[in-house]
Amino acid sequence: MTILEAWECYKKDKEMINYSKHTLRGYAIQARLLSEGFDDCDITTISREQLKEYIYGQREHLKPSSIGYRVRFIHSFFRWAVDEGYININPSAKIREPKLGKVIPKFLSEEDIETLRAYCSTPREHAIIEFMYTTGCRIGEIAKVDINDIDWVNNSLVVNGKGNVEREVYFNTKCRIWLKKYIELRTDDNPALFVTERSFEGKPRRISVSQMRVVVKGIAKRAGIEANVYPHRLRHSYATHLLNNGAPMEAIQRLLGHEKHSSTEIYAHSTGELRRQIYKRYFNT
Repeated sequence: MTILEAWECYKKDKEMINYSKHTLRGYAIQARLLSEGFDDCDITTISREQLKEYIYGQREHLKPSSIGYRVRFIHSFFRWAVDEGYININPSAKIREPKLGKVIPKFLSEEDIETLRAYCSTPREHAIIEFMYTTGCRIGEIAKVDINDIDWVNNSLVVNGKGNVEREVYFNTKCRIWLKKYIELRTDDNPALFVTERSFEGKPRRISVSQMRVVVKGIAKRAGIEANVYPHRLRHSYATHLLNNGAPMEAIQRLLGHEKHSSTEIYAHSTGELRRQIYKRYFNT
């Protein structure tokens, strides 16, 4: 079985268990690169040394994070091949990802958040900014939300996150007010929470991820905020502000939908505010 033949089987198996479409798109590129690097050879002929040369042979041209992503794909691909009985020995078993320095997430100050709010010009813009910031949702999760998903009594909803894992998220009263105002102004029957301003065949469509990015960028430009503002930065801001206000790390992890605790721990390094509060509280001599 060649690399590309194995990839097609791998992809079908992962699709059956609702593997992330985003991950599979990225892995499809890695499968093509692996195939090109090995002339689409039979997967049973690939050795550990050959894989190490493929992964690290061009390290001067690749960032450590890119090499790490390549290694993760190869681990997953060959582990699957062993489990399915296509190969007997996993040639990637002892290949490790390069060590990466901790990337501190960039966030907006509370003043920047208020500035964004001040420069929203329509209920739709207000609703999008408030929903992104106060729920801490990923942009892909927001794009899938329907109006009927919202529990207006408890200001909450269940979103479908990474790995098709559901979690409950919450929003505040300010967000509720703008969502209601935006929805009341709409005249369409589209079930989506957020729709396009332009109509297609007389009706708006569910807003796309790229269209939401444009909305956020437009508000930030109008507001004159110097920092690079994008949807995921609002999620980083949500997590950082929760931490600064004393929320436990375990609670933030659940609210963000992080599978690993280490994914949430990076926020502990993103600001000195919490450290200052701890110092003042416990070092008073």
